[in-house]
Amino acid sequence: MSASLPIPTPDLGRWIAELFDMQQAMLRSFGAAPEPPPLKPDAEPVPVSLMAAARALAAWQEEALRQMAAIWPAGEPADGADRRFAAQAWREDPRFDLAVRHYQSYAKLLRGAVDEAPVDAQQKAQWHFALRQVLDALSPANCLATNPEAMQVAVDSGGASLVEGMRLFLQDLARGRIAMTDEDAFEVGRNVATTPGSVVFENELMQLIQYAPTTAKVHERPLLIVPPCINKFYILDLQPANSLVAHAVAQGHTVFLVSWRNVSEAQGHLRWDDYVEQGVIAAIDTAREIAGAERINALGFCVGGTLLACALAVLAARGEDKAASLTLLTTMLDFHDPGEIGLLVNEGMLALREAAIGGGGVLRGRELAQVFASLRANDLIWPYVVNGYLKGKAPPAFDLLFWNSDDANLPGPMFCWYLRHAYLENRLRVPGGTVQCGESVDFGRIDVPAFIYASREDHIVPWRTAYASTRLLGGDTRFVLGASGHIAGVINPPAARKRNHWVGPVGAEPQRWLDGAESVPGSWWPEWTRWLATHAGAQVAAPKKAGSRAHPVIEPAPGRYVKENAA
Repeated sequence: MSASLPIPTPDLGRWIAELFDMQQAMLRSFGAAPEPPPLKPDAEPVPVSLMAAARALAAWQEEALRQMAAIWPAGEPADGADRRFAAQAWREDPRFDLAVRHYQSYAKLLRGAVDEAPVDAQQKAQWHFALRQVLDALSPANCLATNPEAMQVAVDSGGASLVEGMRLFLQDLARGRIAMTDEDAFEVGRNVATTPGSVVFENELMQLIQYAPTTAKVHERPLLIVPPCINKFYILDLQPANSLVAHAVAQGHTVFLVSWRNVSEAQGHLRWDDYVEQGVIAAIDTAREIAGAERINALGFCVGGTLLACALAVLAARGEDKAASLTLLTTMLDFHDPGEIGLLVNEGMLALREAAIGGGGVLRGRELAQVFASLRANDLIWPYVVNGYLKGKAPPAFDLLFWNSDDANLPGPMFCWYLRHAYLENRLRVPGGTVQCGESVDFGRIDVPAFIYASREDHIVPWRTAYASTRLLGGDTRFVLGASGHIAGVINPPAARKRNHWVGPVGAEPQRWLDGAESVPGSWWPEWTRWLATHAGAQVAAPKKAGSRAHPVIEPAPGRYVKENAA
């Protein structure tokens, strides 16, 4: 890896690719980034030493800033809205103010060059994504020599901050990832994922948890929750105060939840159809049998919602009516605009994945985590480098970030099928476009009331794409839009009195819906629980114990599967 910054040439795409290679090489040597094919045919070998890679990155940053200063006059004041440079220290010393101005001016120049490039919108968006990764990495805030805050901390502490930063660096090196929180402060089943319940069913793919009632009576129809399989389920059960699971139980629902297995090589053969049949449909049948109900209410979150909708479409094709309602949280069924994740999926990349793990194998959770982090590198990567390694500040305990660091593996065949049929070819939305579990899938045959929730600032499931589900499902739909992003928008308990949400009658176009929607202060949870109660049936006595004769209790919640760490 050279420390010399390539100067833009007419081949802007190749130049961006070279810079992107540098940043990815550093991350790969940390063990956090996937190993994609080289972006240029003459790519230099990836460094195997993290220390060497870190030194190379620092040298590259310093040389980049020097060349910026040499070729671009900083005539504009620094953008004070950029929170990386919000501290007074960046403005008090003209040298650092000048570095920021050069950086921001050069970044503006490069973004403008991409905007003017004579390429189609898709390729332009890909260039912008790659350029953003490079510009984020190149920030003066990320380098000790150009970060006045870090330098002042070092002076004030007599160098102790640098010693502590190195300790944190080596600690992260041993773990193989950048720590975002105090991981020793949490333990699954002790202070996260603590809602009382029992595992009442398991197979090689998932465990099914039945949560203990907290009301004397419950609705006769149980609620089945299908979380995403790319993360651990306890994002829905972090702490008692922000647990969607505990909230639903308190509303008088018998709640069942799928706990997906953190797969190993032994499960590397599992396919999408297995997740539908052995995962969702098996959970539906078990919940119905234990509750003694003909039909259930079902909720799916993110890709869990995609799997749930596919399962209900398979059941509909078989003539089986097992759901009374459907709730989809930040879920895509139509992938026409999958956001920035879609920029990373192309035929060449997918063909390589299919060749490597499509017939069997495991996609490591760490790779997925790095992809999601790269979408918001200035929130999920670089602040932890700056605060930890440069300033010597250990990250505080934060339950959500503990969950975010708890990686989950996926079987290669399942992952490849999902990428091809959803992200690349967008065939799930087409009636009969896919055959799953031997059935032609058509979401239009899901003729049950549906509650569709999206988050307005979601960078993983764009809200307008989630809105497209209202045109695919066969039953009456209600659409609710919440403030904030993919996680914070969903996990918004009423007691917190945060944010707002929008409600309104479903129409043809998402923007027209928003223009006519009513803004309601606070959480969307009460809106959903009022709607769910109308589909949950009569009140009956709460069960005295979990499970049934056919499905006895296996172990207490949260169960073994969620505690398995990604290898």
